[in-house]
Amino acid sequence: MSDKLFSTRDEPLASEDLDVCRCVHEALCSELKIERLGKDADRLGALIIELYRQGVHDESQLRLLAGGR
Repeated sequence: MSDKLFSTRDEPLASEDLDVCRCVHEALCSELKIERLGKDADRLGALIIELYRQGVHDESQLRLLAGGR
């Protein structure tokens, strides 16, 4: 049996990780003209965090994969 109970995807994000996700989220909300406090923004944020947890840590790649240019 493995010593790890959780995968690395289950580990909490550090403040630096959240800063990257926040920057991408703010940029995409502006670019896509999405209200930052609405349901669309919530879905976008969840997608960005999921991509980040999957190993996409580059801001430009996160933007592209989340629907930006």
